[in-house]
This record gives sequence, structure tokens and C-alpha cells, in this order.
Amino acid sequence: MRILLVYPIFPKTFWSYEKILELVNRKVLLPPLGLVTVAAILPQEWEFKLVDRNIRPATEEEWAWADIVILSAMIVQKQDLLEQIQEAKKRGKLVAVGGPYPTSVPHEVENVGADFLILDEGEITLPMFIEAVQRGDTSGTFRATEKPDVTGTPIPRFDLLELDAYDMMSVQFSRGCPFQCEFCDIIVLYGRKPRTKTPAQLLAELDCLYELGWRRGVFMVDDNFIGNKRNVKLLLKELKVWMAEHKYPFRFDTEASIDLAQDAEMLELMVESGFSAVFLGIETPDEDSLQMTKKFQNTRSSLTEAVETIIKAGLRPMAGFIIGFDGEKAGAGDRIVRFAEQAAIPSTTFAMLQALPNTALWHRLKKEGRLRENQDGNINQTTLMNFLPTRPLEELAREYIEAFCTLYDPVQYLDRTYRCFLMMGLPSWKAPAKMPEWLVIKALLIVIWRQGIKRETRWKFWHHLFSILKRNPGVIEHYIAACAHNEHFLEYRQIVRDQIESQLAEYLAQGAETPYVLVKEKAEEKAEAVVS
Repeated sequence: MRILLVYPIFPKTFWSYEKILELVNRKVLLPPLGLVTVAAILPQEWEFKLVDRNIRPATEEEWAWADIVILSAMIVQKQDLLEQIQEAKKRGKLVAVGGPYPTSVPHEVENVGADFLILDEGEITLPMFIEAVQRGDTSGTFRATEKPDVTGTPIPRFDLLELDAYDMMSVQFSRGCPFQCEFCDIIVLYGRKPRTKTPAQLLAELDCLYELGWRRGVFMVDDNFIGNKRNVKLLLKELKVWMAEHKYPFRFDTEASIDLAQDAEMLELMVESGFSAVFLGIETPDEDSLQMTKKFQNTRSSLTEAVETIIKAGLRPMAGFIIGFDGEKAGAGDRIVRFAEQAAIPSTTFAMLQALPNTALWHRLKKEGRLRENQDGNINQTTLMNFLPTRPLEELAREYIEAFCTLYDPVQYLDRTYRCFLMMGLPSWKAPAKMPEWLVIKALLIVIWRQGIKRETRWKFWHHLFSILKRNPGVIEHYIAACAHNEHFLEYRQIVRDQIESQLAEYLAQGAETPYVLVKEKAEEKAEAVVS
């Protein structure tokens, strides 16, 4: 059986980093971990080819070679996923589809011709698919009624990837999150009981990457890396030893809840194991909004102090912010900007709130009749809200645009990055010195030319660079890499402005008017119920 694995295109997003990747001659930030895991679960006597359309399209020879085409996608990849299903069907291919987006709205992929729907988690549903194919079935829908034990998940087929095209590799230790945020689809897809692999499993995956010659960053793609703290600490204690024995070949980034700051042992283990950055779901500094959306873990201590603790431990914070919560007061965008400045968080994802399919928020808004028609919602920063908010959508959209552009003003970005790295702690270990690649030297020269000579940032750039070299020289390499991110955000903030303004103009031209007074009354009633 010949299997063609196809990964759809991501539109330009916060995470696409095109301008940064161009500097080092790479195409994509992260590989399709889901598809290479699928390839590992399927019978190994089958033949596999993988095409990541973010690198290149499939050739006609690859289409012709395949017996079955398998695709996986997140909601942000929806458009290209649907188009690739149709392309495969035009060529008479059997098509199997899975991943977060098809699992959430299976009818949408079925409507464009998908034959097999491999939904939920593949450890359970892929064996059902294999049995169906071996019986000679040409269609089927496979669902799970439970969450799988991931201690049996095989090492992903990293060998199928075009490794040179990626800036980082991906591995996963756990699935699920213990919290109950109303807007989050992670707990819908993967549950609230975090399930982890064994330390030996994860280290075997790192061994595989090491043997393939990988020596760059690795993203631990867990949606909340510290969801199961006991098991994570067991992993980190072994990872710390593995990294020392292998002379620190990787640096790790991950995602975690803000309560990481309250666990000094966890922070120390992460830094000593080679972690350098962590994404934090802060969402908003407005405590009323956090209570409303049931993100109670962010209300138990000072968010600013928590971020400072994480920085001083030695981790660069990235933060997620959202505007548009029910009952939110005007000026939320300005408050988010002030918080990011006060906490010295260099880079932030910032988006308008979306009601993702089947989340608690989606069900509530549907019951209240507030979902906008034909608006799926996604997590891209260039998308208007897909529901009626409690204040005028036009007011929210304009506030969002201005806040986003202010966050990524190139001078303010450099200032925040400088203040962050000035107080950043260092690990006790130091990787062996090595000659930098020519690509890295070239990228550095480009950043120096653009930010240190050509643009208005020139005085800030040189002042901050020499100050870091004098006052905290151990972070200099990491600091310059963070400065390079400015190249992406400088362009991306204009993309956000243009696309949101275009969608807003279309919305207003249709004569659409948010009945926000009525909506606000409903939201206030719910807020009173939450408090009581």
C-alpha cells in the first residue's frame, strides 16, 4: 500500500515567521508532527511519501504513485485542506482525513469528498482504518469513545521530513490540560486529564533526531507542558542527564500555564535541561474577563510578578493575549499593551476572541443566538470575531488594530526585548563553543544593517546591544535571535491592519449592526451568575 501524506498550507500568521526564516534560508518553522506520527502507527511494510505544502506542492508523479492520500489539518489550514481533498479526488484517489479540524467539524471534509474520516486520536482510530483498508472498504468514519494511553505511541517517522527546510523540530510528551478555559478546544479534543509518554519514549525520539543529524531547536508541542507536573519532573531529571551526555545539541521551547512561576523546582529543571523559551496563555490582565472565561489559574497571583519570575529563572516568555471577552470594558487593547510593556514580554500572539467549534464558549453563544452565520472562527490574528460581542464590533476591531500595531512598533519591541534579556537568568551549563554557520553570520549582518543602520531603530539597537554585552553577556546569542523576530512583526502588523480593516468594511457595508446592548445584558446576567 502506497500512502501519500499531504500537509496543507498555513496562511500568514504570527507563527509563520516568513521574514525570519528567509534570513536563514529555511521554509517553515515546524514540521507536521501529526502526520509523521500517523506514518509510524500505520503498517511499516506500507510505503510512505510526505509532502508539506508549506515547502512545495505535490508533483503529478507523487499523486500518481499514491494508493491513498492522507491529510491532517488545524482549523487555520481549512481552505487548503478542502482544496487538496478535491485535488486528490480529481485524480481518482482514496482520501483519508484526520486531525483537529476534521475532528471538530467532520461534515465539512465529508462534503468535499473525503472517503475515510480518521477522527479523534490516531492511536485508537488508525487501527480501525487499517482493518477497513485490509477488508477492501473504500469509505468509513472512525471515532474513539475514550482517550488513548500514549505510552504505546511509536517514534514518529522523522526520516520522512525534508529536515533542512525546517527551523525547529517538534516532539510531544503529553496531551490534555487540567484547566477549564471556556474558549479552549484543547480540553474538548484531548480531555482534562493530561496523559504523558514515558521519559524513555521521549528520549528515544530525541535519540532519533540526534542520529538524523538534527542540531537545532526542538519545540515541545504539549498544549500545557506542566499539566502533569509529577511526570514532567521525572522526564526533566532524565533529560538533564541526556543533554549533558550529548553536549547540549538542542534547545527547547514549549507552552505552559502561568502557574509554572510558582514551581521553582520545575523552572530550574527546565532551564538546566536546555529550555530557553515558554509560551504563556495570559489572555488579558482584566481579572473580570479571566473569571468570566473560567481561566481561574491566572487570577491566583500577580501576572506581572509571575512573568518576571520566569524570566529571571532563564526563560524568554512569549504570551497569548485575547480581546473581546464578554463584559470587557473599553480600552482592553491599551491595557494589554501596558501589561506587555510592564512585564517586558518581547513577543505576543494577540487576536480577537473566536468561538471554536464544540467549546463551552461555542455552545453558550449558540444557545444565546450570538454566533455569526458562515463564520467558523479560527485562531489567526487576521480574523474578525465570529460572534456578536458585548460591545460594538467596529469599536473592538479598531481598538484591536491599534493595540496590535503598537505592540509591534519596532522601537517598542526592541525596548521590551532589551528589558527582558537584561534581567534574564542563565543556566549553570554552557554548550561547547563552535563556529557559527555562514547562514547565521549572514542573517546577523542583515539584522545589523536593517535595524542598526537603515531604520529608525538604529540608536536603540546599538545602545541595547552593547548594554547586553556589558551587563548580561551570556544571553547575547538568544537576545540577537529575539531581535531578528522584529523583521517578521514589522511586516505582519501591516497585514493584520489591512485584513481586519477589509473585513470590517465588508461587515459595515452589509449594514450589519451588533445588537450589543441586548448582548451586554445577557452577558451581565451570566457574569452575576458566575459570581454568585
